[in-house]
Amino acid sequence: MDSYAQGVTTPALLEETIGASFERTVASYADREALVECTTGRRWTWAELDRDVDALARGLIGAGIAKGDRVGIWGPNSAEWTLVQLATAKVGAILVNVNPSYRTHELAYVVNQSGMRLLVSATAFRTSDYRSMVEETSAQNPALERVVYLDDEASWAGLVADGDGVGPDELRQRSASLEPHDPINIQYTSGTTGFPKGATLSHRNILNNGYLVGEVCRYTEADRVCIPVPFYHCFGMVMGNLACTTHGATMVIPAPGFDPSLTLRAVTDERCTSLYGVPTMFIAEWALPDLASYDLSTVRTGIMAGSPCPEEMMRKLIDAGVDEMTIAYGMTETSPVSTQTRTDDSLERKVGTVGQVSPHLEVKIVDPVTGDTLPRGEAGEFCTRGYSVMLGYWQDEEKTREAVDAEGWMHTGDLGVMDDEGYLRITGRIKDMVIRGGENIYPREIEEFLYTHPDIEDVQVVGVPDAKYGEELCAWLRMRSGTEPLDADGVRAFATGKLAHYKIPRYVMVVEEFPMTVTGKVRKVEMREVSTRDLGLA
Repeated sequence: MDSYAQGVTTPALLEETIGASFERTVASYADREALVECTTGRRWTWAELDRDVDALARGLIGAGIAKGDRVGIWGPNSAEWTLVQLATAKVGAILVNVNPSYRTHELAYVVNQSGMRLLVSATAFRTSDYRSMVEETSAQNPALERVVYLDDEASWAGLVADGDGVGPDELRQRSASLEPHDPINIQYTSGTTGFPKGATLSHRNILNNGYLVGEVCRYTEADRVCIPVPFYHCFGMVMGNLACTTHGATMVIPAPGFDPSLTLRAVTDERCTSLYGVPTMFIAEWALPDLASYDLSTVRTGIMAGSPCPEEMMRKLIDAGVDEMTIAYGMTETSPVSTQTRTDDSLERKVGTVGQVSPHLEVKIVDPVTGDTLPRGEAGEFCTRGYSVMLGYWQDEEKTREAVDAEGWMHTGDLGVMDDEGYLRITGRIKDMVIRGGENIYPREIEEFLYTHPDIEDVQVVGVPDAKYGEELCAWLRMRSGTEPLDADGVRAFATGKLAHYKIPRYVMVVEEFPMTVTGKVRKVEMREVSTRDLGLA
């Protein structure tokens, strides 16, 4: 066996379904706590969770849901979301994750493109009136036979009651008929142009990714994982829920949507040992004025993903005792994690790289033009191959062939460099690279430098059009509370002599917040559009 961490033998892949894996955990840890929903105070042991998952699974069978039928889930994080995830897996339905920020146009598209028969939805959350949007689009969704509202007691109870005539044996027979390679999940990727594509994932894809991510974090049944990241995305439902279900660790849901104070309150009250988030979430948590009032002493590990970790943020985590935090990198199409730092990696590895290849996967860096594999130390496109690569885009063979080549390599569109010890550094998206007067500039480098300014809380850098150089740099800054905003002259004064002149941003925009996706990723495409418009560069 290859060694993937110091003193650790690579675990074998799980050649089973999500339901079978879940049942093994239930049998091993029946009376231990499985799930906590902090805002309602509801709790489940593994035996209780299994009881409620089976009741819902029988309800799905009673409602006529067959193996391979698509069942949608639309709403923020909740215990019911987790129940639906596990129940659909037990009956072989393909769970379609609907982005909670979608509006009517996008909802109608994913319902129809997936051929969804049943939608389980919240009634409303924040500015989204889900029930109204479902009703508004009902005429456009001929395949959608039924909508169940998970926070409407009668509607939810009605779906569960559909299983009254379905016995345990019928559910067991259905579960036994499933195979690890069966499709089990469709996650729509947020494309920058055109409609999103439905990455189709199997039991084997996501079960093993959750399991192996948990192995790298060294999870056991004693761990309690705080999951403030969205379930609709792989970060929440795979790296969160399935990492827990494969290890007997407790899933802790701090709130329906991200709230920094509620997240740290959950960590404190539930004695969480692991904390998840994208960098902006950790930055918001550690910026709380009452940070010292939360007891974070139990947190030893966690996962930061979605974008690079600023060095100062990682130092704050280590200072707080979270010295086993890991950095993960991947994409929806790869279930999602392809590389991860190890719990005992150095600070430099955790902030300067996205770790080494994950167990049972291959990675390579290729020339984006020729496709030739590049030597270590040279930048090119990051590609990965192995169990984690999606089955394909739902009903879109052409886009699938564009993303996954004939040899099974997933082409990520990300630029990366691998060092002599196999650690990978992501330098940006191929499309995010800025070319100024023939010089290739990677925004990550400038962002990391500007983050060292004592008055800057967060920073993002994008390219904008320029008549002379083709592109120029524009820095978006979020300033620390009580500090004076920086302008372009201030940034130039700070950077002169430390950055090459062509890497110093010509434009500066001070903002309260960055445009973000629901998963906490910065929308650089939107930032470029806004910068170009507001600076009069179109």
